Amino acid sequence: MFIRILTVSFVLLGFSVQNAGAAGDQVSPPSQPWSFYNGPAGVFGYYDQASMQRGLKIYREVCASCHSLKRVYFRNLEALGYNEAQIKNIASEYTVVDGPNDEGDMFDRPGKPSDKFVSPFANDNAAKYANNGAFPPDLSLITKARAKGPDYLYALLTGYAQPPAGEHVSGGQHWNTYFPGHKLSMAPPLSDGQVSYEDGSPETLDQYARDITHFLAWAADPYMEERKKTGLKVLIFLLVFAGVMYSVKKKVWKGAH
Repeated sequence: MFIRILTVSFVLLGFSVQNAGAAGDQVSPPSQPWSFYNGPAGVFGYYDQASMQRGLKIYREVCASCHSLKRVYFRNLEALGYNEAQIKNIASEYTVVDGPNDEGDMFDRPGKPSDKFVSPFANDNAAKYANNGAFPPDLSLITKARAKGPDYLYALLTGYAQPPAGEHVSGGQHWNTYFPGHKLSMAPPLSDGQVSYEDGSPETLDQYARDITHFLAWAADPYMEERKKTGLKVLIFLLVFAGVMYSVKKKVWKGAH
């Protein structure tokens, strides 16, 4: 086959919600001009390495305290433009539980490029306990969890607001325009000036939301660029082949007359 088929296991967007409304009680997220997703990019879609690197920074400094990224290996960061030494340095900042050793005991060691990103909690129950019973979902496939996933994630991150008149939000809940039912347990994770950028990009909620969404879109579909390039080559081949066959057909039928 010419095109690699990427099998994706869809996950539920598990931000905890109480008294959530029906599925119809949801505002459709506006379309955003992603370089990789919709709009004029189409078959020529690509990932922006600078945006992905900023998104990785946001994940590590903000999201990683609650959310895992268990389907991404440190070595995969090469796609973001990091070299071997940089990847080794990033991996070594994490502590990995390994073993058993010769004595049958588990032990801690610095992370290596061959390791996956380390989860913030030992298990799901520990994650729920630390978040008042709300399980923070793994972010590896989060942009595949809904239709228009990148648009929805961006809208969710920027959609926190005061509840409308007549709406009650109980303690520990927050109003979000784009979340189904509008009430969720995750507090606004991002705000202006929260993360420092070394490249001079705006340190705003809007830019943060775009960058982390860009990074997580890559995490969910790392072969997108390769697949689109292969698909374009196939289309060009088919067009050329069709032209050749049309010329052959004309020549054959011309001789028949």
